[in-house]
Amino acid sequence: REAIENAMQSAGVEKDAIEAAAVGNAVAGLITGQECIRGQVVLRELGIGGIPVINTENACASSSTAFHLAWLYVASGMYDMVLALGMEKLFHADRKRTFQAIGSAIDVEQSESFAREMSGEQSAGAGKSRSVFMDFYANLARQHMDRYGTTQEQFARIAAKNHTNGSLNPHAQYQTRRSVEDVLSAPLIAAPLTRMMCSPIGDGAAAVLITTAEKARQLTTTPVFVKASTLGSSKEHDQDTPGIVPLVAHKAYEQAGVGPNDLHVVEVHDATAPAELLIYEELNLCQPGEGGKLIDDGITQISGRCPVNPSGGLLAKGHPVGATGVAQICEIFWQLRGEAAQRQVSGAKVGLTENGGGVLGGENAAASIHIFTV
Repeated sequence: REAIENAMQSAGVEKDAIEAAAVGNAVAGLITGQECIRGQVVLRELGIGGIPVINTENACASSSTAFHLAWLYVASGMYDMVLALGMEKLFHADRKRTFQAIGSAIDVEQSESFAREMSGEQSAGAGKSRSVFMDFYANLARQHMDRYGTTQEQFARIAAKNHTNGSLNPHAQYQTRRSVEDVLSAPLIAAPLTRMMCSPIGDGAAAVLITTAEKARQLTTTPVFVKASTLGSSKEHDQDTPGIVPLVAHKAYEQAGVGPNDLHVVEVHDATAPAELLIYEELNLCQPGEGGKLIDDGITQISGRCPVNPSGGLLAKGHPVGATGVAQICEIFWQLRGEAAQRQVSGAKVGLTENGGGVLGGENAAASIHIFTV
């Protein structure tokens, strides 16, 4: 309710103006038992009904998928005002239930072998004591360290950056500045990941309204335009072929008519600190193996050449799975309109969001990238 009402107030529209809604949610069925009509249940409580409501479930990319569909509704000319909503109730008193819900974002028939492959026999049946995805990201981090000489301290620099950015964000779950030393001294979760390098469990919601360029100019003097909306899923490929994120990024750059050097601000899916570093390379912000240098040189700081996760990212802002994609888009919206207060990126005119969901074949099962301009 809070997210939707804030979006309508920001846009200066009433609920009757909303012609359709796309609602992203990942695990309500497993946490609360609500399946099938999640969006209809929530919107009816706000007095929004009688319109098409599409429910999208795409792991961590659920609401960026909802945004993609809402954008398509408007881009097709079918509707002039569409709501994109992301929401998640992830916390449960029984933490094992939360981990099991998150752990369902893989091929469940291979869950035992996947857990063993990630961190050894002792983690078989992961989801009972911790998220299997922390083992997955730890495994990717170790591979990058072995191949390129990336260090745990470089991962810690990313986490310290994001926690410090989160301290400037009133919407962040954690709003405490952290140093590299703080991050390194936190409890070890799965080597090389310490707790502060891992995104937390949390609940949340985010909402945006998408309209035509003509209507947007009637509502505001600073509209934000969707220049690219791309979505893809994993497929079989060899090691020398780009994975899903680089492929979707290439499509987004091509659709928007911009390149990585044109970006002023970026929000990425830092489920862990190493994930952010890997995404630097997948988005072509730097060459393979140079992600550590990018953070060492301060390029991705708020004051750097290409700020990444000024919101605090998933590490500090939080990761209520089904809400994350739209929450990233909200941050870019505020940045491009100059409304990000203490965390404002100077002169931001072009922004990108990258949101991944689930794992298949050692990469994101789903990936969504959006590019925005003013």
